Amino acid sequence: MQKPVSSVVLAVAVLGLIFGGCSKESSGNSALLSEFKEEAAGVSWQIPLGWNPQGERPMRVATYRIPSSTDSVEAAECAVFYFGSDQGGGVDMNIERWAGQFESTQPPERTSREIDGMKVTEVKIAGTYLAPGGPMMMSQGRKENFRLAGAIVEAPKGLVFFKLTGPASQVDKAEAPLEAMVSSIRKK
Repeated sequence: MQKPVSSVVLAVAVLGLIFGGCSKESSGNSALLSEFKEEAAGVSWQIPLGWNPQGERPMRVATYRIPSSTDSVEAAECAVFYFGSDQGGGVDMNIERWAGQFESTQPPERTSREIDGMKVTEVKIAGTYLAPGGPMMMSQGRKENFRLAGAIVEAPKGLVFFKLTGPASQVDKAEAPLEAMVSSIRKK
């Protein structure tokens, strides 16, 4: 004979479903993140789901390839840079350098906020990307209708730069995961 389920057990199960569902919504963009973390300059961050780590490269702590939703559109890329304490120039100088990599009629859009006690400056730039590359960072060709969404974190051991670039349509789709990644930054 099967025993009846007590009302207390049933109530606990229902509450678990209710609060379990609420916790996912209240976590905001954390649903966009994997459990994998990377770190530099005394901070760590979570990698967005679907972003493919490419490993370290010269001058880069990490590189993530963000696959395109169609074969006809180039993939976007997010590069993370850390040059060392007091290295790589200041926030304003780097935003000017990033803006110089674009032909644009609009100035960079800048915002600032604090994450885990650290100042974070975020920037958006749109226009024709001059695609710098190689040891001298010379233009590899002009790429029209590109965007940059970036964040510069004033981390405990120096500035950490998150630079997402790609076709405007791809960067538009990758902005929410980038926002989630930057929001996940924590001091180590």
